[in-house]
Amino acid sequence: MAVKIRLARRGRKKLSLYDVVVADGRSPRDGKFIEKIGTYNPLTNPATIILDDNKAFNWLMNGAQPTDTVKAMLSYRGVMLRRHLQIGVIKGALTQEQADAKVAEWLAAKANKIQAKKDSLSKSKQDAAAARKAAETKVKEARAEAIRKKAEVAAAAPVAEAQTEGEATTAPEAEA
Repeated sequence: MAVKIRLARRGRKKLSLYDVVVADGRSPRDGKFIEKIGTYNPLTNPATIILDDNKAFNWLMNGAQPTDTVKAMLSYRGVMLRRHLQIGVIKGALTQEQADAKVAEWLAAKANKIQAKKDSLSKSKQDAAAARKAAETKVKEARAEAIRKKAEVAAAAPVAEAQTEGEATTAPEAEA
């Protein structure tokens, strides 16, 4: 029996969510599975991956084969690195303490990288909001200026009409 670690889709149309499951390779995508080990939401930025790393690691060490997408997720979470280092420990290339230290160092660096991405996304979102607000303010000021000019023209028009009427009444008197 070939055991796979793969995604099982749930959620509605265009709002997909996935369960990360361990299943027999012959069972259908959304069908029977052995164990659910996490969830994956690709709609957030960065994608939300909630995974029980220890269960995934145990299944990998027992021979379960991840699909390409799940393998990328496991690499992102450091499970594949941990498996690689554990195989090195089994072969005697390094000690368990060295492997644990390498995994902890990698996880700390990865957490910093993820946090930096979240910060840059929130900063760009704030910058875009500030730019939109500045553009709206500029448009508002332009409209206020146009209204002010229109009011000045409207106020000057009755005065100009009075002057032209005054000239019109004096012109016939000059002819006479």
